[in-house]
Amino acid sequence: MKSTLPLAALLAAAFTGPVASAAELSIPHEIYTLDNGLTVILAPDNDVPIVQVNVWYHVGSAEEVVGRTGFAHLFEHLMFQGSEHNNNDYFQPLQEVGGQVNGTTNLERTNYFEGVPSEYLPLALWAEADRMGYLLPALSQERLDNQKEVVRNERRQRYENRPYGTVWVTLLDNVFPEDHPYNHSTIGEHADLEAATLDDVTAFFKTWYVPNNASIVICGDFDVAEAKQLVELYFAPIPAGAEPTPATIPAVKLTEEKVIRQTEAGAPFQKVWIAWPSPGVYAPGDAELDLLSTTLTDGQSSRLVSELVVKKQIATDVMAYQSSFDGASMFVIEATAAAGHTTDELVAEIDKILKVVKAKGPTVEEVEMGRTAYEVGFYQSLFTVAGKADRLNSYFVNKGRPDALAEDLQRYLDATPESIRATAESTLGTGRVVLHIWPATEAK
Repeated sequence: MKSTLPLAALLAAAFTGPVASAAELSIPHEIYTLDNGLTVILAPDNDVPIVQVNVWYHVGSAEEVVGRTGFAHLFEHLMFQGSEHNNNDYFQPLQEVGGQVNGTTNLERTNYFEGVPSEYLPLALWAEADRMGYLLPALSQERLDNQKEVVRNERRQRYENRPYGTVWVTLLDNVFPEDHPYNHSTIGEHADLEAATLDDVTAFFKTWYVPNNASIVICGDFDVAEAKQLVELYFAPIPAGAEPTPATIPAVKLTEEKVIRQTEAGAPFQKVWIAWPSPGVYAPGDAELDLLSTTLTDGQSSRLVSELVVKKQIATDVMAYQSSFDGASMFVIEATAAAGHTTDELVAEIDKILKVVKAKGPTVEEVEMGRTAYEVGFYQSLFTVAGKADRLNSYFVNKGRPDALAEDLQRYLDATPESIRATAESTLGTGRVVLHIWPATEAK
């Protein structure tokens, strides 16, 4: 017999047993703090014989200062170069036992994670603790110079020599004021990276890479008592640092439109990005903008895709998204012009559709479709221990507690056509950045 339950409800049932309300959702866990300030979150899940170790340092590009951009991302690289007692390739011993290892940096945090077979939890914890407590004895000028050049090459390859590669850098630089912590991207400037000295990066490490500025999640198939002993053994001896002062992230409101027109030799098509400063993650309006993005560009029947791509065929693609960060975010619409059409045409049509949405809001059906799409992704992220570990650490860093699962989902369940309309009206005004990029062969 065909089920009549919505897909999101079926996924909820798979995760929680009987279909539950958002208020009943949780990831069973225990949280405590070591004497040195390290926050430890344990979330046993014995469904599969793997365990995920997930460490977040509460430092991103927002904590960098003028003349020292790119340091948070540079340290992501340096942390894999070896530490005092693991002074070779960080990846090798973990990958030799079947582990998957990586790290990422964004505006507000740097994280490191490894998934290993359960019996190798001691190895994963030892490796993470050694670089938290004993990286500096292994940090040489040669290693620093090597990774500075690696990061600069990454900037060239992923940003400067790639079509539309500098878009994110340009948007951050123009949406956020010059003195705002989000004004620059994580990749950093060539001059700052080139000028970085061993003393500079040592000071950065001692400020931010301390146990009292970190949180570790252990999620998966492990014994809680054993994990506590291992955490005590490896992490407790690491001394706390001075209490770091995180960046203050003010909300942003642009008062006028900034139009930027650029040509790029490697750009194959005319593209346009429209970006507005928007509410920070978990702030009122953040969930509404996520749902608005699905109304605008999720599927052939969505407002912008239907009008620009399907009916008028003036665009080959269009996408909307809320890029959420702590304190302040960006809502972005990007579109590619079809042959024979211009990005100015696209902006005019987008504005017409936004005017209707701001006046009348989405329909109930559009909101339900967006909510279902979000719920599907939400529950799917909880099907793996890696997804659960990242949720727990994300909630702890952004909400101050790891048990915000139900509260997070409830924001989307509570959104209405009117709340989405009101958020669109208050956010998507004339204060915005419009970035046009055309092929160099075409006049601006």
